Amino acid sequence: MKIKSRHHLRGSESKRIQSAIEPFLEDPSLLRGLALEVAETDQDFDLILLKGRPVFMMVGDLPFFTVRGALEFAPARNRVVVDSGAVSFIINGADVMAPGIVEADPRIVPGEPVVIVEERHKKPLAIGIALLPGPEMRGSGKAVRSVHHVGDDLWKMGD
Repeated sequence: MKIKSRHHLRGSESKRIQSAIEPFLEDPSLLRGLALEVAETDQDFDLILLKGRPVFMMVGDLPFFTVRGALEFAPARNRVVVDSGAVSFIINGADVMAPGIVEADPRIVPGEPVVIVEERHKKPLAIGIALLPGPEMRGSGKAVRSVHHVGDDLWKMGD
């Protein structure tokens, strides 16, 4: 992944992004007063940087966490919990299949970004786009399309 350009966000744009992220957090005050930058990439999404680290990404017009951002801010909403059997597939970039899902936030609607976490320690593994509503994710078929996972190019940017 290559960064095409980088620039600091104006106060109003930074506040818009913070306002969009706040509903996912238990403690929204974690975001207040942060100096954010935007990095345009050669991928389908742009990144939002905090102190040079990619903590958010633009999923369409909606800012959402990267895996590193989810580790740092521990979002309380839009989480999909998978069993240990699914972990190795997900960290290799696989989409999330419904049989591997143990729990899903019932507020999730199709098309929204979600954080995929493992069951035992609740550590983020990937970021994806919901294909099913939260209450239906424990059925059958594909439930989440993966867009970013531990070990991919975006993950390596934070090193």
